[in-house]
Amino acid sequence: MRLFRSRTPRFGARLVACAILLCAACSEPPQKEIDRAQGAIDAARAAGADQYAPDAYNAATAALQQAHDAVEQRDYRLALSRALDANERALEAAKEAANGKARARSEVDGMLTMTTASVQQLRTKLQAAEAARLPQLERSRRLRADAQRALQEARAAVKEGNYLAAIARLKDLPATVAAEIKAIDDAMVARAARGKTRRR
Repeated sequence: MRLFRSRTPRFGARLVACAILLCAACSEPPQKEIDRAQGAIDAARAAGADQYAPDAYNAATAALQQAHDAVEQRDYRLALSRALDANERALEAAKEAANGKARARSEVDGMLTMTTASVQQLRTKLQAAEAARLPQLERSRRLRADAQRALQEARAAVKEGNYLAAIARLKDLPATVAAEIKAIDDAMVARAARGKTRRR
């Protein structure tokens, strides 16, 4: 019993001290925490979070705005909570952005390889069709030129670190080129069949 009595005043004093600190923390805007959250959001944006982790990034900016709104309403406890939340979400957004950027880089590398091979195949098919004097090759020539330009633009975007732009530039292009190659092959087969019919 004596031990309990000796500790009770100390424990009570600690509770009072914590309460005073908490009230002091909530008696003025948590500007330090808000600034820290803003810095984390700026860093996340610099890491590409607005593009590669938009959900987490938008959640962080929304939480920071809520912190500012709470300050205007003089609800500093809520402002502190929202600022801490914004900081956490911004840090998470930066991590997600790094992972998303790595995935996008891998994806665009694969697309560049596939598209380059498709364009080379189209060039070869087009040369054979021109040698055989196959008519109506204007569309194939335009597609070859467009595909080569798309490859150049995609590679430039990759050099700038803009992987999403590169992916968008190459999207569906391999399939379009493959369809044109098939059209040339079909035209060549049809022409050979007509030649056999005439010889008969």
